[in-house]
Amino acid sequence: MTDIRQQALDYHQFPTPGKISVELTTPAETSLDLSLAYSPGVAEPCRAIAENPDDVYKYTGKGNTVAVITNGTAVLGLGNLGGMASKPVMEGKALLFKRFANINSFDIEVKHKTIEEFISTVANISDSFGGINLEDIKAPDCFVIEKALIEHCKVPVFHDDQHGTAIVTAAGMINSLEIQGKSIKNSNIVCMGAGAAAIACMELLITCGAQREKIYMLDTKGVIHTRRDDLNEYKRLFANNTDKRNLDDAIEGADVFLGVSGPNVLSPEQVRLMAKKPVIFACSNPDPEIKPELALAVRDDLIIATGRSDYPNQVNNVLCFPFIFRGALDVRARIINNEMKIAAVHAIRKLAKEPVPQDVLSAIGEDELAFGKDYIIPKPMDSRLCKRVAKAVAQAAVDSGVAALKMPDNYMQ
Repeated sequence: MTDIRQQALDYHQFPTPGKISVELTTPAETSLDLSLAYSPGVAEPCRAIAENPDDVYKYTGKGNTVAVITNGTAVLGLGNLGGMASKPVMEGKALLFKRFANINSFDIEVKHKTIEEFISTVANISDSFGGINLEDIKAPDCFVIEKALIEHCKVPVFHDDQHGTAIVTAAGMINSLEIQGKSIKNSNIVCMGAGAAAIACMELLITCGAQREKIYMLDTKGVIHTRRDDLNEYKRLFANNTDKRNLDDAIEGADVFLGVSGPNVLSPEQVRLMAKKPVIFACSNPDPEIKPELALAVRDDLIIATGRSDYPNQVNNVLCFPFIFRGALDVRARIINNEMKIAAVHAIRKLAKEPVPQDVLSAIGEDELAFGKDYIIPKPMDSRLCKRVAKAVAQAAVDSGVAALKMPDNYMQ
């Protein structure tokens, strides 16, 4: 049997190298077609856009196109592989945009010497697109880059490794705690990892009700606490006034463990130390912080999620980022703000409580699924996600005043 490595390589090579291509949306078969597509006919939309810049959305594909942009400094969990090694991931994001939200996408890998150079490059090309999806950029550079680009660009900028991860995590976490009979406000949370995803997840959970003083974040040197003098400005936000110094200290009595760090850092013995009915999100990919079978062998009262599709409760960014951009593009939002992110969280988590249609069950090979310990968030193949999340995001953009267009009549009906 062909191993997964060869299957993956073959998938990316055959029948044509790569995963995306460009398709024509208008006829180009006759001389008249060509004269309209290019010279002389193309001059007419050029003149119209010169007179009214917003007509670019009427006569070009800008409004349904997202750029997926990286510098390759944090590719998956593999580290700084560079732009070309990141290209399969960026093409993969483009595939997901098209497959799940019918959004056209181009991947762009930028070489640069400084952060400022990267920011300048992206800002200078941003008007070509309806939105910018930043991807696989190391922390803390990603925070500086995203903030600067939001300020400089006229289109929404979204770093999916931060906010996409945070949105899906928050949706699953709120549902998990509800199932366990706990509230996010009263939960003690251990976050293993202090990079872009970890910080974004914790900030969004705080927005959803978590208490900052009940969060214990760990980096490679242990618990982030107020007496450490080696913290950057982003980690300092989570410096806890505590005597806890390592994972053993932090995990005792914890209600929640969120791992966005690396494989096999949480032991079965540490799982035993957690509070009754704990929630574990072991999201390191491809190998989680603890394998579900190891955790479940020592506790039968827990809920566990991973980033993998071969276990229940997959925490996957594809549950949100295509649909967040779908909603943002459709009302021409100039930014993706907290109101839009929170709207996405609640749209995703509420959908998990509804009956699962047969076409979704067939796609994932299940006979039945119901909201509970093994089904805390929807499956990526659930076609209802686009309508629910895009509509919630678009409405939040309109309501919060960042949309250029009104909510379309009968949107996503």
